[in-house]
Amino acid sequence: MLSRAAAVLVIIDIQGNLAQAMFDKDNLFANNIKLIKGFKALGLPIIITEQTPAKLGNTLDLIAAELEGVAPISKESFSCWPNAQFREHLESLSRRHVVLTGIETHVCVYQTALDLLANGYSVHLVSDAVSSRTPQNRQVGIDAMKSAGAQIASAEMVLFELLRSATDPKAREIFKIVKE
Repeated sequence: MLSRAAAVLVIIDIQGNLAQAMFDKDNLFANNIKLIKGFKALGLPIIITEQTPAKLGNTLDLIAAELEGVAPISKESFSCWPNAQFREHLESLSRRHVVLTGIETHVCVYQTALDLLANGYSVHLVSDAVSSRTPQNRQVGIDAMKSAGAQIASAEMVLFELLRSATDPKAREIFKIVKE
């Protein structure tokens, strides 16, 4: 189970025109925003990446607007892991539960998940906060990550797992975020 002491949110490449081409993009964006708000409310770290932003564009404004103070990490490899800045930042947090979201499910998210699993991280893939251009590729990516050992979750599942109890002082704030 996720714990606040071990969790970090990693959002992969929700940027430019590519993000606009995603299957079920409205839910993709809404669920990432819920997770960002929830992680911020709980005081948990967030990492965001951008795939070759000079070519693909920057993080979408509606996502970036929620990430004040979180600088995107630019990368060229599909997986985030080979990027030294990403790897060093993640390792400096000393957190082993990676809550993984972003695009595309079957490429960058998938390759990152496999590298994280191979390096001893617990991967919690948020299935309603990832997408690909086609529903088939999205599902193939989710299935492949599950087969490799990733835990499959939803945005609400993650937030309530981190909350653990309705008596938590942050419960009201999380309930409000989930209802948005």
